[in-house]
Amino acid sequence: MRRLMTYLKPHKLAAGFSLIIVLVLIALELYRPMIIADAIDDYINAYYEPYGVVSEDKADVVYEGIPLSKQYDESTTHEFYQVYLWKDNYYLFHYEDGSLAKEFQRADKATLQGQTITLKVKGQTYEGKKMTEKEIKILRKRDLSGIKEAAILYLISLLAYLICDSLSIWVMQKMGQDIVYEMRNEVFSHLLTLDTQFFNKEPVGKLVTRVTNDTESVNELFSQVLVKLFRNIVKIIGFAVVMLSRNVKMTGLAFMMLPLVAALTFFFRYLSRKAYRMVRAALTDMNTFLSENLSGMRLIQIFTREKEKFQEFLFKNKTLYKAYFREQMTFAIFRPSIYMLSVVSLVIIMGFGGKYTLQGTLSLGTLYLFINYIRRFFEPIQELAEQFGTLQSSLASAEKIFTILDEKPSIVNNETVLNPGRLKGEITFDHVWFAYEKDEYVLKDISFSIKPGERVAFVGATGAGKTSILNLIGRYYDIQKGSISIDGKDIREYSTNALRGNIGQVQQDVFIFTGDIKSNITLNNPEITDEKMKDAAKYVNADGFISKLPGGYEEPVSERGATFSAGQRQLLSFARTLAYNPSILVLDEATANIDTETESLITQALQRLMEGRTTIMVAHRLSTIQHADKIMVMDKGKIMESGTHQELLKKKGIYYKLYELQLAAQEE
Repeated sequence: MRRLMTYLKPHKLAAGFSLIIVLVLIALELYRPMIIADAIDDYINAYYEPYGVVSEDKADVVYEGIPLSKQYDESTTHEFYQVYLWKDNYYLFHYEDGSLAKEFQRADKATLQGQTITLKVKGQTYEGKKMTEKEIKILRKRDLSGIKEAAILYLISLLAYLICDSLSIWVMQKMGQDIVYEMRNEVFSHLLTLDTQFFNKEPVGKLVTRVTNDTESVNELFSQVLVKLFRNIVKIIGFAVVMLSRNVKMTGLAFMMLPLVAALTFFFRYLSRKAYRMVRAALTDMNTFLSENLSGMRLIQIFTREKEKFQEFLFKNKTLYKAYFREQMTFAIFRPSIYMLSVVSLVIIMGFGGKYTLQGTLSLGTLYLFINYIRRFFEPIQELAEQFGTLQSSLASAEKIFTILDEKPSIVNNETVLNPGRLKGEITFDHVWFAYEKDEYVLKDISFSIKPGERVAFVGATGAGKTSILNLIGRYYDIQKGSISIDGKDIREYSTNALRGNIGQVQQDVFIFTGDIKSNITLNNPEITDEKMKDAAKYVNADGFISKLPGGYEEPVSERGATFSAGQRQLLSFARTLAYNPSILVLDEATANIDTETESLITQALQRLMEGRTTIMVAHRLSTIQHADKIMVMDKGKIMESGTHQELLKKKGIYYKLYELQLAAQEE
């Protein structure tokens, strides 16, 4: 959590402003019911309070020439008027004993004769005259005015609440999106620094989930969860403080269910956390499965494994379904349980509160306030419990993101590195030992030298170590023993960007990005002009098919270039490599998937491009490397033979046997 808060520091002004708004919102939310409660006690239900006859300068109202006020001195006031409500009609009583006020409130037996009602209070009979609507308005002028003021104040507070609420949502959403925007940038920029070994062991679907779903979960933490946690905690405290200030006994009754609520909340937190972890694990598994199988759909169809893959999907989908269902069932039990406890508390408040109101020890306004508050009091408790689950999920997502951010690249530059503009291309391997896994060496004591501009080919059986040599030249892995140097300098002395910028690599499996042909050749490098791009395409004879497309170089490209043939994709790969004008060319089975006609076009281009460039080739088809200056034959991680095509044939060793086998296969 502490690490997450570091992302909040640049936005502390927005966060502080939002917390202030939240406090204002809570104050307004607490205040609105108080306005109504006070209006009930002071104005709406104030008819039972007697009016004392006072001097004109102290009068609230003058009724039939008599100055009256509810604020009077009991020791000097000896004449009173009181309104009595009976069957929706108001009756006005006059008496001189100030102690009769409460007795009039409790009187419930009345005799009605025409426009007069008779009450018996303390053994004496009092008559009240029915009041007209006009008389009521005159007598209750102050109450009517107070109700209008309360209504206006309520509307103002409601409007202020809506404005502050909208402002709070905007500020928090903006802050959350800003933080997640920065976090996504940080995660992806960090992924760009990680080496090949990391991506070999991490599923693509899992990484996509980290950059998208998990960062969105963190956004929810900053834009909603933290503020709501703060808001609900303060709201609960606010409700408790106001209720205690109004009536301690009623507050005690209202909180009778709290121990059960607390126990239920902790139990729910345990279940929801467990359910959420199951959901996240199942969802990640599903995303990984979909990412892999949708990418490899063609292979699935080639081997007719659709039914089997669908069965795998059904299992994973069922697992995800059960996880989601378990999570929803947890909420389905918790929410009604909290609601039931809130209803029980409400019944207790209404029962005891109604009794105290009838006894005259609790005002009607206070009873309304407690009923209103107790209905609201359990909402933040329920939200708190649910938000703890969301908080846990956000923290779990953040932990997964930090796991990636804590991943250290195994290939790092030294503190001082060389940044050559262009290398000559002299390559030397000196007693190189290399293993992907500890002590499982795939290259064993490899030594060779390649002169600038020389064309060298590596041949051998699958797993002999040919591609590993190509990976080491670009320093995608570090070796365990020996040294690799280019132009007389150990490759670790160069910055990886400068080193790889001098190496143009074409692989057998060509990756084409979604976009257009231009962006696939230039990779949006502003230094590669349209002229350079087209020249590169012409060199490898790619311009021929590109110019025939409706959009030319602006022609949209679907995912992985699915609309192009294997040969066309390979030509685009050549154009991309040559547009960067490398000093070293690395060709890893570059002509393996190309038809005879396309291979002829590429061979023509390569003959021109190899001039002045060091070229390293890996090929199984020996016919494509016969003109190499040097051919190195590998077997089980070692260089067994080296020489030109003719020299190796004369030796009648491994190369000779490979050549004879391929020749025999072609004749068949």
